[in-house]
Amino acid sequence: MTPKSDQLSNRHVVGWLRPAIRRWPASLRIGLLLLLVQVLVAVFADYLYPGDPFDLVGMPFTPPGDDPLFPLGTDILGRDIAAMLAHGARTSLAIGLIATLVASAIGTCLGLIAGYVGGWFDHLIMRFTELFQVVPHFLLAMILLSIMGPQLPNIVMAVGLTSWSMVARMVRAETLKIREMDFVKIAVVMGGGHARAVLIHVLPNTLGPIVTAASILSSLAVLTEAGLAFLGLNDSNFVSWGGMMGTSRDALLTAPYMTIIPGLAIVTTVGALSLVGDGVSKLTARGGGV
Repeated sequence: MTPKSDQLSNRHVVGWLRPAIRRWPASLRIGLLLLLVQVLVAVFADYLYPGDPFDLVGMPFTPPGDDPLFPLGTDILGRDIAAMLAHGARTSLAIGLIATLVASAIGTCLGLIAGYVGGWFDHLIMRFTELFQVVPHFLLAMILLSIMGPQLPNIVMAVGLTSWSMVARMVRAETLKIREMDFVKIAVVMGGGHARAVLIHVLPNTLGPIVTAASILSSLAVLTEAGLAFLGLNDSNFVSWGGMMGTSRDALLTAPYMTIIPGLAIVTTVGALSLVGDGVSKLTARGGGV
């Protein structure tokens, strides 16, 4: 492909994306923009703040703005809060993303099976789902981490394994409607089989609720990880925003900025994910495509 054709192709892509993005709800665009900034900070954390974020680099209790080397100040041990915030974005966002993928995969599989098969199998899966809904997710995650130990993979699994019930119920509700539609029944009668009908016809039509639920789950996962880390159930080998708040809680009255700064990062992330979920639900409701 010649450079001229490459340029024409790029213009065609930009020309298609620009009106498509303009049709997105404002909440979706704002949420994605906030998330993009946080992802870029997480990806380039090593370039922005090279070295170990746990290093003691300055005087403890340096407030924001007092030292140009530490624009956000230092914590109770003299660690750079800005460096910890940037590196902590990587941990907190990764836990939120991977835990959401785990919860979405479990909930989607169980919801599809329950809704499509129906009968006693549906009843059994829904009673199992309600068991996870009755027990508070945060408490169950604490119990799992107390048993497995607060290592990073265990934190991801604990958050993911306790958060799938909402996805299961939403996917089941959609599957119950879609399985009765003519195109699904025709696909089965024509010899496609039930498994093919579920994968080719039912699953794609449940993606809207899955994406909406995933955005909510990701914000809950970030909050759950922050709460667990605040209570000391975090991997001490990795920086996280909840861990920063947990180590600074003893200085909450004397140096509140140590807790407020990572707290604002958590609030911004949860707000951005909520905006994305709201925008996706609006886009799905009016029949648009992301």
